[in-house]
Amino acid sequence: MLRAARELLAVRSPLDAELMVSELLGTWWGQQAGRRARGARRRADIEELVGEGLVRYAAQQGSPAALALLSGIACLGTPRQAVQAEQAALELMDRGVARPSWAEHVGAVAATECYVNSDAYGDRDEVVCAFTYAGQEQHALVVVVDYNSGGLARDGWVTSQVGKLLDYCREGSQAGATFLQIDPPLARKILATALAATEEATDPPVSASFPSYHAFIRARVRTLPPVLATGVQSLGTTPTAPAVSAATRRPGWRKDRRAMLAAQFLASDDAEDLSDREAASRCADHIVNYGCERDFGRPLRVSPAKAERFLLDWLPRKVMLSRAEQEAMPHVLLAWVRWAGARSGMDERAIAATLDAVIDSMRTFPTIYRDPASFGLEWETVSRLLPDGDLEALARRVFAFPLLRGRYQGVNLATLDPARPADRRILLAADHDDTTHGRADPGHLDEHVAIADRLWRGDPPELWEAAQRLLDLGEDRHAVLHELISAIGAAGPGEADIAAALADLPPDEAG
Repeated sequence: MLRAARELLAVRSPLDAELMVSELLGTWWGQQAGRRARGARRRADIEELVGEGLVRYAAQQGSPAALALLSGIACLGTPRQAVQAEQAALELMDRGVARPSWAEHVGAVAATECYVNSDAYGDRDEVVCAFTYAGQEQHALVVVVDYNSGGLARDGWVTSQVGKLLDYCREGSQAGATFLQIDPPLARKILATALAATEEATDPPVSASFPSYHAFIRARVRTLPPVLATGVQSLGTTPTAPAVSAATRRPGWRKDRRAMLAAQFLASDDAEDLSDREAASRCADHIVNYGCERDFGRPLRVSPAKAERFLLDWLPRKVMLSRAEQEAMPHVLLAWVRWAGARSGMDERAIAATLDAVIDSMRTFPTIYRDPASFGLEWETVSRLLPDGDLEALARRVFAFPLLRGRYQGVNLATLDPARPADRRILLAADHDDTTHGRADPGHLDEHVAIADRLWRGDPPELWEAAQRLLDLGEDRHAVLHELISAIGAAGPGEADIAAALADLPPDEAG
């Protein structure tokens, strides 16, 4: 890294220097600090290990290249890296090490204009922010925010052709896209929210070049003014539902409002040919819930990408559908696209493209969707374990409550509901007796009830991940439960400490 930083001594432009340092810092962004680390914690670990280690190493070298690199990290690094780099740079300057000419200008930028360029479907935004160094060297940062992937920032780049870029965006607004000028504080809110979503994702679907721009984007977001008041100025078409609202807020949709929207759809002409009204009603509820909870409160928004993600990705992972609902869902989605597209004022060509995407997905949906019957469990058992229909929770709940039939102390276990605390205790007592051939004392049973409750809720996510790793090592289920209980007990009451302790299972000597 330090040898590569010698190139910084040859550049004159602060923009070129920032982009070079950002590319250096991006070489380890997204790399795994360990097989058990995840998401933001994983990246924090690697930033401390490599990033802060690089700062310490550069500080020890005392060369002009080291000072140039430290000057760039002071602007572009994480908060901890920036503080350490700035202190080290000052010490080197006090020792007489020559600083590059661009160092006094790096990061000293001001935003001149900010825009949001949204596609016709509302799938994504391109946030465009123009900056200058005291009126010189104008450049624009473009960040792509993908709403079908949780609103994360998935791509970014920089251009000095600002006028040409803005003209291109204005031309696109005439073809159905929406081009808006926004206040810099709102741009900061959009970008900070999207960047946080990227950081929180375990394996974010970012572009191959995103790591090189990540530090630059983070630094530019910090230069934008904080949110005090926001405003939107339309440049061309007037949006019916500005996409900027999707990035900055998730409107609340009460159950009664969701039910009313589904009822209006089912009463429409577009839904009149749906034969199984009961299955259609449940399918409509899933469509509305997906739009409210996963698409930033936009249940009426339809697009080819959203339809494919809903039908081929979200449903197979998250929702337990009956056979009737599996057969009805693609047809209900077709009707919903017609109804919601027309209601939201979507262009007929866009509606037709979305309908084509649903029809194409219909061919693969039956093979991608895993019928709960294929898990080897009876439908009645699956229903007891998934009263909320969260198909993703099935494996961990089966692990938590493997004994759901038989008799225990005169009680028919098949009549008990694992979602009810009182019934849980009986089910776990029966399982403990069956597993260990001995009755658990009340205190020990309390621990099993507590861990089963966490597994049921998936809280924290590290719990089920740790259980799977221990099972992969060949440990039996009861031993795994005891290891999980011990780890949580030793971590103390703090949820962050509990998550960290679980992420460290199994211990290194066992792995």
